[in-house]
Amino acid sequence: MDAQKEHVLNQVAQKGIRLIRLWFTDVSGTLKAVAIDPGELEDAFNEGIGFDGSAIQGMTRVYESDMLLFPDPSTFTILPARSADDEPVARLFCNVHTPDGQPAQSDPRGVLLRTLEKAKALGFTVMVHPEVEFYLLKNVKDLNQLEPVDKGGYFDHVARGSSNDFRRKAVRALEEMGIDVEFSHHEGGPGQNEIDLRATDALTSADNIMTLRTVVEEIALQENQVATFMPKPFKDHPGSGMHTHISLFEGDKNAFYDPSNQYELSIIGRRFMAGVLAHSREISAIVAQHVNSYKRLWGGGEAPSFICWGHNNRSALIRVPLHKPGKGRSTRIEFRAIDSATNPYLALAVIIAAGLAGIEGKYELPEEAEDDMWSLSDLERRALGVAQLPHSLSEAISAMADSELVAQTLGEETFDFVIREKYSEWREYRAQVTHWELERFLSNS
Repeated sequence: MDAQKEHVLNQVAQKGIRLIRLWFTDVSGTLKAVAIDPGELEDAFNEGIGFDGSAIQGMTRVYESDMLLFPDPSTFTILPARSADDEPVARLFCNVHTPDGQPAQSDPRGVLLRTLEKAKALGFTVMVHPEVEFYLLKNVKDLNQLEPVDKGGYFDHVARGSSNDFRRKAVRALEEMGIDVEFSHHEGGPGQNEIDLRATDALTSADNIMTLRTVVEEIALQENQVATFMPKPFKDHPGSGMHTHISLFEGDKNAFYDPSNQYELSIIGRRFMAGVLAHSREISAIVAQHVNSYKRLWGGGEAPSFICWGHNNRSALIRVPLHKPGKGRSTRIEFRAIDSATNPYLALAVIIAAGLAGIEGKYELPEEAEDDMWSLSDLERRALGVAQLPHSLSEAISAMADSELVAQTLGEETFDFVIREKYSEWREYRAQVTHWELERFLSNS
């Protein structure tokens, strides 16, 4: 057994851990868990924990249902206690394997690991810094009467507001688990909040996003509130995105940094950005995976509906953020189409794969967009050569279905499953008769 596993076993014994939760996700990004006794952990490291993969969405077919969870010792952390009397509980993220010990092709974490191996083969480590937005709502039973916990706006303090207390508790819980938080603040919508995690490697970042969502939802339950990462819960308020900052490092050097280039963005950074732009329609069904996602993308409020980039243009799909001149480690790009309800493993995998395709294919970056895309007419945008993201999940799935890049990144099983499930989601949504339709078309005459 390697030193990292030994260290975890020693920590479990020294800290008196009474229960260990093994976490993984299904293809949609829903967290799954099984709890084991500490005495089972060594065997779990060496032999895995068996489970029925066919019962997990998108994991495997019924006739090949046996799967194994192998805990990743680098993800060990102690969960925050809910009360002073709670016994210590730890968690580990897991990789999913087949019975013959091979990584399962349908494991979302495995999909990201494969993509990161490709980046590593090209000499790159991928660093990611996510900005996670969500709404806090009062716990009401009528879904037609959703009520935010406050009426605050962007950066509002909301004196004695529950959002302030909530964010403080969430940040404290995350930091107790070793997850560094850079910022937290009230966002633009009433009851809308944002927690920004510090940049770390892409795999850790995806694990941290899953942990953040779980922590936020559990604290909300304790406070008799509801936390939702739904992309667009309110028609008249901003949607919840997850603007994601990405950079590539070669050792300790930021490969995106070149002080002699425009915005200090290197040719590698420009080609990576060009790749993400070129494949943005194909990856939309992954980074914005729900029917509701497209109500955010096409609902205004600085949502990125158009395929372009800009330095300080918040209507662009990709932004090159301002940073202190000469501070090379902070050079990065910000991808803005991704929302907080995504599966972070699959989303990061396809974004990174698109960027690497741009580097390998030496893609040319189009001209910067300096105009507010929302203020231009369709004719003006066409004259500038600015294309649009998909308007609906149906359109996004059609674009993805023809994508060789997404098929190769996800693997055949996951690719086929996502297409089937997303078309099913679209058909169910399309069949609904909405309140808007009843109000507009129902006649009493």
